[in-house]
Amino acid sequence: MLETIHVSKSFKGKKAVQDVSLYLNQGESVGLIGPNGAGKSTTISMISTLIKPTTGEIKLNGVNTIDNPSELRKILGVVPQEIALYEELSAYENLQFFGSIYNLTGKELEKNIQEALDIVGLKDRQKDVVKTFSGGMKRRINIAAALLHQPKILILDEPTVGIDPQSRNHILETVRMLNEKDNTTILYTSHYMEEVEQLCDRLYIMDHGEIIAAGTKEELLSILSTEDTIKVEVSKLDEVFVEQVKSIDGIRKIEASQGQLKIIVKKGSHFIRELVHVADSHQVQIIQYQAETPSLEDVFLHLTGRTLRD
Repeated sequence: MLETIHVSKSFKGKKAVQDVSLYLNQGESVGLIGPNGAGKSTTISMISTLIKPTTGEIKLNGVNTIDNPSELRKILGVVPQEIALYEELSAYENLQFFGSIYNLTGKELEKNIQEALDIVGLKDRQKDVVKTFSGGMKRRINIAAALLHQPKILILDEPTVGIDPQSRNHILETVRMLNEKDNTTILYTSHYMEEVEQLCDRLYIMDHGEIIAAGTKEELLSILSTEDTIKVEVSKLDEVFVEQVKSIDGIRKIEASQGQLKIIVKKGSHFIRELVHVADSHQVQIIQYQAETPSLEDVFLHLTGRTLRD
């Protein structure tokens, strides 16, 4: 087990992460989600021994990793949010370099390079210079670099940002295969809720540096068991109208975009009559009204007041 225990991190007196406790069991795939600035990357940097927490403990099988990071580093692979490759070198040369950092040499290094390239589907492009690759291909080589020493724990920090659909699908399949076939423990952050729903057994939701909810998909969805999610299509949206809708009794959260209101409302609330009244007073026509089954996006909106991509 890898766990953080009441971990906090401050930079120049400002807390970026506060009292974060989470754990990864062997073979689990765990999602860490939150809006920009939530503290995910700082948390990952502490878990991966790149920075030390201000307070708290991080343990691998009960052993402190803050003062003794070597055992964790031997079994940990990290795919950073930013692409970390040498553009002027080939894919193969990059992997040679990163493999040498893991003290891999000779036949073992060559074997691990070929296996990693095979996993990410770029064996046929290994001699090509990285600067000729698409963003998605670069991210796949980044993953290959993290796999060279065959880690038991793999941390991926938003590995599909800004890439083509084909590369994105390949990365998701790679992560799933590593978890299911090789029993690799995964910690996965993303701005795409559908990715963590596909890949992760459990989820942690972060906001403003804190863990605000944790559990399986079913456990998190139960948070909205006392609420309904309503989607309302309207003829026009303006700020004054939306603000007045927010003030209707029973409404807990509201998201407005592209002619639609997504409203989380107390279950059994009869707010629609008041909504029609507010719409009439603003000369707004209600085109369509539909109740939806709550999703993890709805849970996230309910807890943070923002969508995951905000």
